[in-house]
Amino acid sequence: MLKVKLILFIIFLTTLLFPQINFDDYFYNKSLRIDYYHTGGTVEESYSIDRLKEEPYWGGSHKNLIDIFDYGKYKVMVFDEETNTLIYSRTYATLFSEWLTTDEAKVTSKTFSETVVIPYPKKPVRVEFYSRDKMNKLIKKFEYLIDPNDYFISEERSNRYGNFQVVNNGDPAVKVDIVIIPEGYTEEEMDKFKEDCKRFAGYLFDSSPFRENKDKFNIWGVLAPSEEEGTDIPGEDIWKNTVVGTSFYTFDIQRYLMTEDNKSLRDIASYAPYDQIYILVNSDRYGGGSIYNLYSVCVSDSRHSEYVFVHEFGHGFASLGDEYYTSDVAYEDFYSKDVEPLDPNLTTLVDFGSKWKDMVEEGTPIPTPETPEFENKVGAFEGGGYVEKGVYRPYQDCTMKSITIDNFCPVCKRAIQQMIDFYSE
Repeated sequence: MLKVKLILFIIFLTTLLFPQINFDDYFYNKSLRIDYYHTGGTVEESYSIDRLKEEPYWGGSHKNLIDIFDYGKYKVMVFDEETNTLIYSRTYATLFSEWLTTDEAKVTSKTFSETVVIPYPKKPVRVEFYSRDKMNKLIKKFEYLIDPNDYFISEERSNRYGNFQVVNNGDPAVKVDIVIIPEGYTEEEMDKFKEDCKRFAGYLFDSSPFRENKDKFNIWGVLAPSEEEGTDIPGEDIWKNTVVGTSFYTFDIQRYLMTEDNKSLRDIASYAPYDQIYILVNSDRYGGGSIYNLYSVCVSDSRHSEYVFVHEFGHGFASLGDEYYTSDVAYEDFYSKDVEPLDPNLTTLVDFGSKWKDMVEEGTPIPTPETPEFENKVGAFEGGGYVEKGVYRPYQDCTMKSITIDNFCPVCKRAIQQMIDFYSE
């Protein structure tokens, strides 16, 4: 009873802190895309505006406009300029934030193209950009005033692609909308892409808790053919002319398959309403990648494609961290041991009460020994986040740890369910 009262109090407090914003008071049902440049290295960073674009769809919620999660390295906050009311916010991560943890970032600076998409405002707004410091505190880095009637906001669409619905459950405002982008599929392979989309939708809904929530999803595909089949493999001197420029060997990790061509990706994604972008790469080579609220990537025909597809979506959709610690990565000290990780399924035990302590059975030791006694129990098992010591995961095994199908642990399932509910209310 005490726990129920506590949950009700938290919901009440959240309502007070984040009052509901009436979508129609502030926004049109379309998107304003803000492209910007993010420049810097480990010492300093800067933001600069590139361009503004009006896009025809808004795939997000009309109700939950204020982010209630505290995930991601960055945050965007949108204020009505006249009343100074916070009317929209989202947390997210970027390829730049991952690059900052590599050795290269210690000796040079680099510029990445990035994007935030917001519902199209009816009146002037102030957009504020925040980055986290080493203690994960959000620090305001940049702000930009936008007049939605500015005639320099472009409506231009560089290409005309068709879209199709793989899964259709209704109004995008109350569904999680995923747009799948074909990468390395030629014009002659568009039928293969359509069939692959159906197959991968099946993979997603074969895994819990997506299976139980299938009616809360829409999945779209965009018919955007590439000139050549496949993707870049720099380590083998293979280069392909493709629509969004994906490449293996991202950060010099052979299996890491990502793209830095942000604007091409966003141009193609704009042909459907979306909350999440998924790039499906026409290849049988093992690989993929994902970044929270940015995009996810998977190959079409690897023998582990089902696992990769669902695992990477765990990153991109729910900010789940990797729970393995034996694989080579490019990162140096990705998680600081003296602060809690932002990811909901990893802890340093600095503030375990803010994570899944409420899901641990009484009598379970913390840290938890990796013994048969605790094999199917929630605890805090050492090893995760790419390191063997100092970072803890909630379960002995999970889809975020090993190549397993339909194996999200209870903590990961809860995080995914909370995100589904947020987008589908």
